[in-house]
Formats: sequence, C-alpha cells, structure tokens
Amino acid sequence: MDNFNEMIAGAKPTLVDFFATWCGPCKMQSPILEQVKHRVGDEANIIKVDVDQAQELAQRYRVQSVPTLILFVNGEPAWRGVGVHQADQLEAKIREHLGGKV
Repeated sequence: MDNFNEMIAGAKPTLVDFFATWCGPCKMQSPILEQVKHRVGDEANIIKVDVDQAQELAQRYRVQSVPTLILFVNGEPAWRGVGVHQADQLEAKIREHLGGKV
C-alpha cells in the first residue's frame, strides 16, 4: 500500500478495514462495509488493508485483532473499533466527522 498515507491524508473521512482473508468475522464485516459505502457515497472513503500483505501498516497502527476498523481524518485516527460493527454505527461515526453534513 504505497499510497496509504495519501489515501488517509485528506479532510474526507477514510474508514480503513484491517482484515485477514482467513478471518470469519472479517468476512461478515465486508458486506456491511458495502452497505456503508452505498449510504455515504463520495462523502467518505472506505478501504481494506489485508494485515498479512501489509504487516508494516498493521504494526504501525497496533492492529492486534481483526477486523480492526480505524477512521482517519486529516491523516490522524479519529475513531477505532475492533470486531464486527453494524452499518448504522459506522455510518454515524463517519457522519460525525463530516462536520454535520447529511
């Protein structure tokens, strides 16, 4: 993920899903993230990072369990959650960091 820093650097919230292909809960989280992407559209970015392929990134952000979700705003972590999260909760967290835009 050479462009990871660029992807999280903007003011647009970026939700990063640190996952593993062998992880059952990660497989459950994936369709939920699709729902969230559909709901928030271009107001936020949602990207997936395979911890087995990007071990350095996983270490940098202290990802010890998967799935770990981190919401970045202006390149800084603004929220972090471990485990499966529902679409309503994730959408609310993203909208919280949009400055109230709906």
